[in-house]
Amino acid sequence: MTVIQRLAAFTETMEPPAEAMEAARRALLDWLGAAIAGGVEPPATLVASAFEGPGPCQLFPIGSADPRTAALINGTASHTVEVDDIFRDGLFHPGVVTIPAALAAGEAEGIDGAHLMRAIIAGYEVSNRIARAVNPSHYQYWHTTGTVGFFGAAAGAAVALSLDASRTGHALATSATFAAGLRHAFSSDAMSKPLHAGRAAEGGVAAAMMARAGVTGVMDMLDGARGFGVAMSDGPDWEATLSDLGTRWTVAETTPKAHACCGHNFAALDAIAKLCTDHDLRADDIVSVDVRSYRAALDICGNPHPVSAAEARFSLPYCAGLMIRKGAVTPHGFSDAALAEPETRALASRVSLVLDDGAEARFPGARSATVAIRTTGGETLEHHRPTRKGDPDDPMTDAELAAKFRALASPVIGPDRAAAAEAAIATLESARDIRTLTLS
Repeated sequence: MTVIQRLAAFTETMEPPAEAMEAARRALLDWLGAAIAGGVEPPATLVASAFEGPGPCQLFPIGSADPRTAALINGTASHTVEVDDIFRDGLFHPGVVTIPAALAAGEAEGIDGAHLMRAIIAGYEVSNRIARAVNPSHYQYWHTTGTVGFFGAAAGAAVALSLDASRTGHALATSATFAAGLRHAFSSDAMSKPLHAGRAAEGGVAAAMMARAGVTGVMDMLDGARGFGVAMSDGPDWEATLSDLGTRWTVAETTPKAHACCGHNFAALDAIAKLCTDHDLRADDIVSVDVRSYRAALDICGNPHPVSAAEARFSLPYCAGLMIRKGAVTPHGFSDAALAEPETRALASRVSLVLDDGAEARFPGARSATVAIRTTGGETLEHHRPTRKGDPDDPMTDAELAAKFRALASPVIGPDRAAAAEAAIATLESARDIRTLTLS
């Protein structure tokens, strides 16, 4: 059997344990907060103005559309404000591609809540493994969410549509020919990066719908001589990535974001927060902040002078300034008013970034940083952060995840509607028809 055939067979016969089902519920709550917060920002608002409904599928925070368009808009929205989940081992954001695709296909079919959870799990398990197999070499040029994301979306949509293994395989094979998304999109304040997620979610739904209608694909598109693995990485070990299929549930190993910015900033931000809290540091106490971390953190997040919200979310110096001044990095820190605050810019100018060989050796299996803060009193305070808050070795609690959801959703839809959405997801497994759920 080819890799695609093995993955497709798994989606048809999988029996997720309780921990995986609970992880899917948590992932949906986390994704929904990101979608609601991003749904009122460009480019999601602009995509909605171009393509919005009406149709059987919800848009967040408001509106409706057909399944493909809903996946496109909701996927874009949920990747817009940089609060979406991460699969650390795959350099990948699985939720923003899998969940909008599974939800859109499921709403079109009127599936029940447990069925939706199984579809989410299928998308995570398929795409997380492909992402892990092709990285880190794939990430040199490709945005994994915009490439591997097509497979997660196709798997999630295929299960939502109740496709058998044969048709699911064709959906995955077709997705391989769609997959694109260049990491160069990170290099400016253009709107391309969030569109990677939306386009992958839409493409996965399209592939699954076409497979249901009989459209076929090449079954060795992942592991063939000119397939995705060879063409877009240094040559993945497919046996290693499939060996724990059905025994290790990667959906339970995803990282909800603790900060509203690029995840490569997180270890350093966690360390800065720890030092500021433990030593009661304020902006005026700090002479310099030295960050030692892995190369991707420096290359992707090294911009000391961001001029837009998109650039600032990928600026470790700017986000460090926010953390010191505000005690948190939230979406509000990237408003036009916040970007213009000279106090944050002054702090950003005191931040230096240096490659740490140890952190680089542990990447991507660990995202670590060491921060040294020199104070006006002449002290040098140092803290090493071996992982990030939210990673599997330091997970968010249910209470922390719920608080994050409320902080993102309530300002947009109000606390009462946010509470209703949270309650609907808490009882999702018993819902008979997900179309009756009011999620925003």
